[in-house]
Amino acid sequence: MPVSQLQRLEAALAAVRKTTDRTPDTALILGSGLGQLADAVADPVAVGYEEIAGFPVSTAPGHAGRLVFGRLHGREAVLMQGRFHLYEGWAPRDIALAVYLLQRLGARRLIVTNAAGALNESYGPGEVMAIADHMNFTGSDPLTGANDEAIGPRFPDLSRAYDPALRALVRAAAERAGQPLQEGIYAGVAGPSLETSAERRFYRASGADAVGMSTVHETIAAAHVGLPVIGLSAITNKATGGPDQQPDTIEEVIANAAVSGRKIAAILAELLPALPA
Repeated sequence: MPVSQLQRLEAALAAVRKTTDRTPDTALILGSGLGQLADAVADPVAVGYEEIAGFPVSTAPGHAGRLVFGRLHGREAVLMQGRFHLYEGWAPRDIALAVYLLQRLGARRLIVTNAAGALNESYGPGEVMAIADHMNFTGSDPLTGANDEAIGPRFPDLSRAYDPALRALVRAAAERAGQPLQEGIYAGVAGPSLETSAERRFYRASGADAVGMSTVHETIAAAHVGLPVIGLSAITNKATGGPDQQPDTIEEVIANAAVSGRKIAAILAELLPALPA
């Protein structure tokens, strides 16, 4: 008999609780090139994904593959140092499982970060974009299939998928940190191949400002369990699909993500103490 998502969740929670009883109020998912944000955690306790029953394992470059618990800028937090992607072969429900676990551990809000290409011509590598909304171009949804009301409702609302009130706090934190902040719409694609120039022009014409290979399934899962979401994209490359479009490399993407990551770290240092208790 297949193992249900609820059974997987309970097994994963029990595995983590063998190592730590820390109860975070804020969860963060760290994207490609942004794993160094975990270095700021005080009194850390780490749990490797391989120690968590039924949990996926990160294979993407720069993803350490562990949960890190500790104090981050005065808050009790848990960080996913490495996430899961469709292009690694994981199913959408595997991606959702991680978010469900963060919520069961005690998190009352989720901050997702990612590396993204700039569809908007006014954005440049090394900048930061607050996600106002997203468009799911992956062709899949983590809630497809039987729904378990013990996890969340059949039809969660995503009209405010990225919490407007929390986004206002992000804008204020960026201003205090002296960090310029873009705000726009994220297009989620499956990957791992980077988009064609025609696809990039299509996504931009659809209204998206940045494109990446993560985040949308995590945000859907967060809405499923009632977790408010803050989204921050590290802009890593120009992806306008115009006549001057240059080839991209993963090395450049990760290098530029590190530049943006330092700016995101500065914003988080101002944001986390200002979040609601």
